[in-house]
Amino acid sequence: MENAEQFLKFKLNERKANHRLRELTYSKSPVDFCSNDYLGLAQSDELNQLIKTELNKFSSINNGATGSRLLSGNHPFTEETEQHIAEFHSSNAALLFNSGYDANVGILSSIPQRGDTIICDELIHASLIDGARLSYAERFRFKHNDIDDLTQKLKNAKGISYVVVESIYSMDGDMAPLLEISELCNQYQANLIVDEAHAIGIFGDKGKGLVHQLGLADKVFARIITFGKALGTHGAAILGSHNLRAYLVNFARSFIYTTALPPHQIIAISCAYKLLGKHHYAADLTDKIKAFNNQIAGLSLTRIPSNSCIQTVLFNNDQTAKRAAAFLQEKGFDVRAILSPTVPEGKERLRICLHLYNTPEEISDLIYHLKELA
Repeated sequence: MENAEQFLKFKLNERKANHRLRELTYSKSPVDFCSNDYLGLAQSDELNQLIKTELNKFSSINNGATGSRLLSGNHPFTEETEQHIAEFHSSNAALLFNSGYDANVGILSSIPQRGDTIICDELIHASLIDGARLSYAERFRFKHNDIDDLTQKLKNAKGISYVVVESIYSMDGDMAPLLEISELCNQYQANLIVDEAHAIGIFGDKGKGLVHQLGLADKVFARIITFGKALGTHGAAILGSHNLRAYLVNFARSFIYTTALPPHQIIAISCAYKLLGKHHYAADLTDKIKAFNNQIAGLSLTRIPSNSCIQTVLFNNDQTAKRAAAFLQEKGFDVRAILSPTVPEGKERLRICLHLYNTPEEISDLIYHLKELA
């Protein structure tokens, strides 16, 4: 390579030749089976009006945060919102981050130290992988949801151990065996970190998450919850002890060295939580998930069993998955293909997201056209 531009062109051409070039697009399909807006709050008039009402309660409010939380970007309402979030999820404390990515990078890059051990499920999100890579701790992966493999890794762990999983996996839609993992962590004195991005709003009383549903809130070292999916807003929080919150304020670089979320966004997050506390979204959404699973059960499609909003149809190569997505998009359904390297090669897929606003007719029509792919 002679220069940086030639390197960029070479890598892009290489990906294009493998039919894996990513490009920014926007949906033209009228029926959404793609977005993470599981409860429809991102497009909710009720949430929009509630945010406007709350904004009017402030005599004056900045358009931006004006600085990091440690400088000019903190506000009493931000800390009140954090306290409400902590209480909602039965946690001692919460700390807001600008995104789930920032939260995951922040916790894993700052807490595990040289001589410690991070043990991650092999399918954890890229943000957790990146956070672990920034740590000086030893890093190991265990086979997806494999308790025996995790046990072996824990037996060989050194220093303070951290086990990192997602409660609902973002690409497979399946659940982590949190009860068994929690028992193992207790047995080996390991600290369990759970990313609840795709469980919040869906599982547990009032959508408090799978950890809460299983009664594990006091047995998990840290939970990462995000607001850009079921809550329809933006940002994230880490739940845990008061010591954890104070530590992250002092050592998490993705918290310290960034401009804080703008006040409007804090208000939006607070309002989304008010709607979670007011409505019983999860029951209606569970009915739609059951309807989808019942209707697709008889089709000869390769799938990963899931009781979450994330459903998958697997293919063995990129091109077949892309053709399947294009076919469904032509029929009016916004369904996307997920390709390697986001998922393992040979496990390319359609990732189908179910929403509260998907009608029974839309779900049945989608299944009808999926039959043509069987």
